[in-house]
Amino acid sequence: MSAPVPLELGITRSPGTSTPGKRVLLAEPRGYCAGVDRAVETVEKTLEKHGAPVYVRKEIVHNRHVVETLAEQGVVFVDETDEVPEGSVLVFSAHGVSPAVHDAAATRNLHTIDATCPLVTKVHQEAKRFARDDFDILLIGHEGHEEVEGTAGEAPDHVQLVDGPDAVDAVTVRDPSKVIWLSQTTLSVDETMTTVQRLREKFPQLQDPPSDDICYATQNRQVAVKAMAPECDLVIVVGSRNSSNSVRLVEVALGAGAKASYLVDYAREVDPAWLEGVETIGITSGASVPEILVRGVIDLLDEYGFHTVQSVTTANETLVFALPRELRDARH
Repeated sequence: MSAPVPLELGITRSPGTSTPGKRVLLAEPRGYCAGVDRAVETVEKTLEKHGAPVYVRKEIVHNRHVVETLAEQGVVFVDETDEVPEGSVLVFSAHGVSPAVHDAAATRNLHTIDATCPLVTKVHQEAKRFARDDFDILLIGHEGHEEVEGTAGEAPDHVQLVDGPDAVDAVTVRDPSKVIWLSQTTLSVDETMTTVQRLREKFPQLQDPPSDDICYATQNRQVAVKAMAPECDLVIVVGSRNSSNSVRLVEVALGAGAKASYLVDYAREVDPAWLEGVETIGITSGASVPEILVRGVIDLLDEYGFHTVQSVTTANETLVFALPRELRDARH
């Protein structure tokens, strides 16, 4: 196989860029991030160790295929801990939970295994730290998202949700000199920074988090989409509608110049009408999407004459997170 051809700083593309006619640009990186990989493997190893049923609070990750596949193997997904029989095994999802949820599980004598993404745990620790220092914490995120509920639950008396730039006008703080912003890890980088700018105009002494809260994988997938979108008549994002980072990829593609962009869970959801008059299609997938679903879309497009597939690479991801301690012996 030929070596990748460098384009511009930080971007490489596989050979064949001069091929005329229909083609697919495949974003790299895409799909599973380290936190999702860890969470899904945590549930699989818990099943191996304890047997079915294993209970999971909420969806382990926001992907329909993953949830349905695990359910077929004996995983029972619940909304709250009081739905879990006393003494059972309960896994907390990658999005994290509040201390109140941990307490509720303890009162039911549940054996809990925490699959929270370490990058989400980092935001939880930041919230606790700045609450101890009596800061007002402005948490940028989407109302009702599990990750936001978990982070806010670490310091409910100090955290105020800011759901996008339009929410800034309603924000009030006790002391403008003791204000910090944190964020949900799966947001659009651009929209988040727009919100931060608006907050800083209102609170000039607003402090930044100690390190980026938006996770590396979310940022990397958005950068890859931005690199290919200007050339695309259509960008197909594989991901579920309740996946924040997948929804953001559609928005990023459109903002970066793609003529159209749609979110699909499966190849069968691709509307042939989208392909009419289209020559270049970009494909990417959210951070909770297994590669088999992307391959399904590629195979479908091949049937419509899109035989040339070129990778557009903006980063290489090598990060791996250790499993929860009680499962580490089970990792192959």
